[in-house]
Amino acid sequence: MAEPRAPACRPDGCQCIALVLQGGGALGAYQAGVYEGLEEAGLHPDWIAGVSIGAVNTALIAGNPPGRRVERLRAFWERVTARGVWPVPTPDGDDWRRARNLHSAFSTLLLGQPGFFRPNPMNPWLAPRGARGATAFYDTAPLRETLEELVDWRLLNSGHPRVAFGAVNVETGNFAYFDSAKTEIGPEQVMASGALPPGLPPVRVGTDWFWDGGLVSNTPLQYLLEQEERDGLVVQVDLFPARGPLPRDMDEVLGREKDIRYSSRTRMNTDAYTRLRRWQLRLKHALAKVPEERLDDEERVLRRRLERLPRLLILQLIYRRKPYEGQTRDYEFGPETMREHWESGLEDMRATLRRREWLRMPEEDPGIAVHDVHHEPA
Repeated sequence: MAEPRAPACRPDGCQCIALVLQGGGALGAYQAGVYEGLEEAGLHPDWIAGVSIGAVNTALIAGNPPGRRVERLRAFWERVTARGVWPVPTPDGDDWRRARNLHSAFSTLLLGQPGFFRPNPMNPWLAPRGARGATAFYDTAPLRETLEELVDWRLLNSGHPRVAFGAVNVETGNFAYFDSAKTEIGPEQVMASGALPPGLPPVRVGTDWFWDGGLVSNTPLQYLLEQEERDGLVVQVDLFPARGPLPRDMDEVLGREKDIRYSSRTRMNTDAYTRLRRWQLRLKHALAKVPEERLDDEERVLRRRLERLPRLLILQLIYRRKPYEGQTRDYEFGPETMREHWESGLEDMRATLRRREWLRMPEEDPGIAVHDVHHEPA
C-alpha cells in the first residue's frame, strides 16, 4: 500500500528552498527519490546546484514544470538502466546480489549505458595523439540526445529555479560554476559537469574545455551558501559517506577510498561554516560598540552586511550503501539497483520530513541548524 502524501511543510520564515546534489554516477537515482519526496510535501526548490550526475538531475528538475519533474526523472533513469543483464530472478542472499551487481557493472564497462554513454569505436591507447577518441574510453553523444529530449532549456533558463553546475577547467585546473543567473545554460554545461576522466571526454564550453567538477569538489554547498543571502532551507543530498567501517578486503578498500575521495567532507564544511558564522557574530557585536563617526567607509559597509545574517536550516541526506554493494556501485546501472536507490532516497526524505521539529528555522545564534536522519537518534 502506498504511503499517504505528506502535507506541505515549508518552514515559517523560509524565504528560499535550495537543493544541493553531489556527484556519484549510478547512485544518482537516490537523488531522484529524494526529489520525489520533496514534491510530495509541496517543497519546490528556488535554487538547485549540482555536480556530475547531480547536474543531470538538476537539469531534469529545473528543465520541467512541477508535476512533470518526477516523470522526467523516471524517464531518464529507466532509459539509462534499460538493459537487463541478469537473465533470471536473483535468489536471496548477499552473495547472489553481489554477483548480479558485478555482472551489471562489467556490462557497463564493456557496453556503456543506453541513453548515456557508449564505447569509443577506437581504443584510446591506440588512437593517434590529438584524435577525437584519444582522450576517453566512452562517447557521451547519447547523453546529449537524452537531455535534448527530456529538458526544456527555455524553462531552465527562465530564472526559477536558479541553477548552477560545477566543473573543472582542464587547462587551468580552476573550478568554475555555470550559473543560470549569470550565463545561459545548455547541454554543454550539464555534460561538462559530469565529464569524469578517463572514462568520459572533456566538454567544450565557449573556448575552454571542462571535466567533472567532482575532481575538485563533489558538493556545491559552499557556492550556494556564498551566493544566497535569504533565510533558507537547504536539502543537501550526498552519495558518498565520509564515515565508514575499516575495510576487510580489497574490494572494501577500493570502495572506502572512493567514499573518502568523493564525500567532500560535507559535515566538515557545515561545521566550518558554523564556526565562520560565530566569528561573524563576534565581529558584528564588536562593531556595534564602535561610534559611527569612528568607522571608515569599509567598516560601515561591513557593519551593514552583518546586521542581517541569513538563517540556515540544512537537512543532510547521505546514501547508505547496502551490504552487497561493492566499489562498483557508482557505475552499476542495473534496473533493480536503480529502483532500490530511488526507494531509499524517497524513504529517507519522508523520514526526514516526519521530524517536524527539524522543520523550524533557527531563531538563536548562530542561526544555523543541521539535521541528518542517519546521524541523529530517532
